[in-house]
Amino acid sequence: MHIGFFTNAYTPSISGVARSVSCFRKALTELGNNVFIFSPQVEDSDYKEPFIFNYPAFEIPQILDLPFVIPISTSIDHIFPSLKVDIIHSHHPVLLGQTAAHKASKYNLPLVFTFHSLYWEYSRYTGSLGQDFIKDQIDNILVDYLKKCHHIITPSESLRKILYDNYGCLEKVSTIPTGIELSNYNHLDKEIERKQLGWKDEIILISVGRLALEKNWDTLLEACALVMNDVAKVRLVLLGDGSERKKLRKKARSLGIGDRVEMPGVIDLGDVANYLTAADIFCFASVSETQGLVTLEAMASGLPIAAIDGSGTRDILQDGIQGFMSINDSSALSEAIRKLVMDGELRQKMGQAARQKARMFEIRHQAQKLLDVYAQAQESNLKGEMVLVDCA
Repeated sequence: MHIGFFTNAYTPSISGVARSVSCFRKALTELGNNVFIFSPQVEDSDYKEPFIFNYPAFEIPQILDLPFVIPISTSIDHIFPSLKVDIIHSHHPVLLGQTAAHKASKYNLPLVFTFHSLYWEYSRYTGSLGQDFIKDQIDNILVDYLKKCHHIITPSESLRKILYDNYGCLEKVSTIPTGIELSNYNHLDKEIERKQLGWKDEIILISVGRLALEKNWDTLLEACALVMNDVAKVRLVLLGDGSERKKLRKKARSLGIGDRVEMPGVIDLGDVANYLTAADIFCFASVSETQGLVTLEAMASGLPIAAIDGSGTRDILQDGIQGFMSINDSSALSEAIRKLVMDGELRQKMGQAARQKARMFEIRHQAQKLLDVYAQAQESNLKGEMVLVDCA
């Protein structure tokens, strides 16, 4: 099968969407399919990978955490028919998502859309004055996009339920979490990885993600500070970059933990597993995840989890088994972290349970589910059946 992935985020950018697209592409290719990536051009990047087609884009520092893509390319328009794409899989409803919908319509191809984000949540960051208006506009965009799709994928059951609550009259919605490549973790040795990173006898707390406002980093920093005030040999490592980086660095200093917070910036996706394996506890404060892929990757590394209870996270983490979940409060999260910091035997027990749970999400198994959805979408396209149906 020839598959076209349209995404506003791809490697070397670090985000859940970029990681999901990359993981599925690798697995689908290994299963004998051709996957073409249509994504923004990343400035100053020498990243090379076959069958990547870039649209022009530019960065807006301190405003957007991802390149702003211009969804127009005459060269891609020229080459697209020769790729003989069987199905188009969109990973966003706007920008290249709209391009994906246009290509699907023009060439009579089925359109599959993965609902990666709680898009309406972004209206919270526009200020109270226009929040309702912005949310209504986002809803209008989403409804219009759903009308163009032949199948919807949600990364978690939590998000699937949210979609039905919001839009009601939906058909052809499947839950397929992004899988993980377990072999990336099986060959790594904790002590070797710690030595290479220069980590000694400290307890390393680690978190991964874009340094963006919606990830709730302030709460995580406050929770870690409460623990660090009582326990000397604890450090926090934040992998990723984004518009909040300077603010978070300033926040750490104001909390008195600036010298105990390490922010390496953008880490190659292939090296994330090394960092996770070397750490001791994975901490996560985001409440707007649609799956919590980074949490799952931490579990595959054998890390116990201390996280805030939220969509996506609760779909993969059992409170008290692979770690602890708390309410969205820095004091509550600090207590979850503290339990794991103070009890090495508990860390080991929950880490083993986490690794066992992660095995359920092997990437090739998830990719085969995706191929099944593609077949259903092709049939829906032939019948003219769309996702959003008339409620009447």
